[in-house]
Amino acid sequence: MATNGFTTCLWFDGQAEEAAHHYVSIFKNSSVGRVVRYPEGAPQPAGSVLTVEFTANGHRFVALNGGPEFTFNESVSFVISCENQEEIDYYWAKLIENGGEPGPCGWLKDKYGVSWQVVPEGLDDMVADPDPEKAARVTKAFMAMTKFDIAALEKAYAGA
Repeated sequence: MATNGFTTCLWFDGQAEEAAHHYVSIFKNSSVGRVVRYPEGAPQPAGSVLTVEFTANGHRFVALNGGPEFTFNESVSFVISCENQEEIDYYWAKLIENGGEPGPCGWLKDKYGVSWQVVPEGLDDMVADPDPEKAARVTKAFMAMTKFDIAALEKAYAGA
């Protein structure tokens, strides 16, 4: 049984090293580790980057330059729980800059096509509130949002 948690492997088509440095620049508690290069006789040019190990926000990743066969889609996403609007604004801006795309309900795709959910802490509690009217108001409010607005969600929750 694995005791050191998990490492997420992200498949890229030539951008693994660039992406690793990009993510490390956004998140605290992050660093780039070992870079492994393709050897002679491999399916990619010898010396080009095969994998890059990196840590982003304490989570371990391997960025793999595997080629064009696979691409990212929304079936897998990373959730960033934010303490305040400043954090939401920061992550939203950093992840959509230079070619990312905003999506509905706090979702976005970064410039590599990786999906992220930038959400306020406590949103799940508001949506799961035992008062169905509170939960419905919050759900209706967030369904109309792109980037989350904490003040508007709190206003909907309060019924104001």
